[in-house]
Amino acid sequence: MSATATELRKDKGIQNGPIHYPFWFGGSASCFAACVTHPLDLVKVRLQTQHHGNRLNMMQMFVHVAKHDGITGLYRGLSASLLRQITYSTTRFGVYEKLKTSLTTDNSAPGMGTLVALSSASGFLGGLVGNPADVLNVRMQHDASLPPAQRRNYKNAVDGLIRMSRAEGLGSLFRGVWPNSTRAVLMTASQLASYDGFKRALLTHTSLEDGLTVHFSASFLAGFVATTACSPVDVVKTRVMSATTPHASIIKLIMEINRTEGVAWMFRGWVPSFIRLGPHTIATFLFLEQHKKLYRRWRELDV
Repeated sequence: MSATATELRKDKGIQNGPIHYPFWFGGSASCFAACVTHPLDLVKVRLQTQHHGNRLNMMQMFVHVAKHDGITGLYRGLSASLLRQITYSTTRFGVYEKLKTSLTTDNSAPGMGTLVALSSASGFLGGLVGNPADVLNVRMQHDASLPPAQRRNYKNAVDGLIRMSRAEGLGSLFRGVWPNSTRAVLMTASQLASYDGFKRALLTHTSLEDGLTVHFSASFLAGFVATTACSPVDVVKTRVMSATTPHASIIKLIMEINRTEGVAWMFRGWVPSFIRLGPHTIATFLFLEQHKKLYRRWRELDV
């Protein structure tokens, strides 16, 4: 049984179907997680946008950023990151949970194939809605690594949205929308569906009960799957969004990267991506499960 299938409302001992949690829970949990993992996300972006040649590794990049921008430099672009979670994660988590709940009954829950389909559709919608904030997030994190004359120096996410729209047109807010939406499909399918799958397997095939150990283990495995599945698209998305001029096409960009850097580009920054996405995935689902627990307690739902 999935998490939704086991979270059944009981009123005087009668189960009345799955609990319908607030739509915004996923976005809220993701915002809490983003505050914890933002420095790792910034370092990942800096690694992926390094020019071909003398490259820094993850630890060297941490030191470089802290030395040149200060400790607060590791939180550059946090406002854009939070705006991204409010738009992107709220949409993908909210739509996924609503669709999953609608297909859950007292006696059955959606299978893995159905969960992958639902999460893919939810991720695509999330990618579209969250693209403007994602562009800002990448730009603000990448800004300090540019020459002073090329820096955009956005004050915050709102300032960035206004200045981008005025200087580059509204179309700039959706730069890289297709690789970003593709990544969102892969991310949501590999993260949300796999979390439900791993959680179900742990509850079914082990003696563990639905609690912190299961939530941590399932989210850790989901983070590993999501990092590997999304790495190639994540690199392309970062290159497109951080570019000072639009690329002719995604295909040409991929061919150029492959020609100059070889196939290793597909997993450029995988380690910092996992170090960032693993904790982010764990924190997101732990916060989400606590949101649900508190909601059930507040509504006096005996589960």
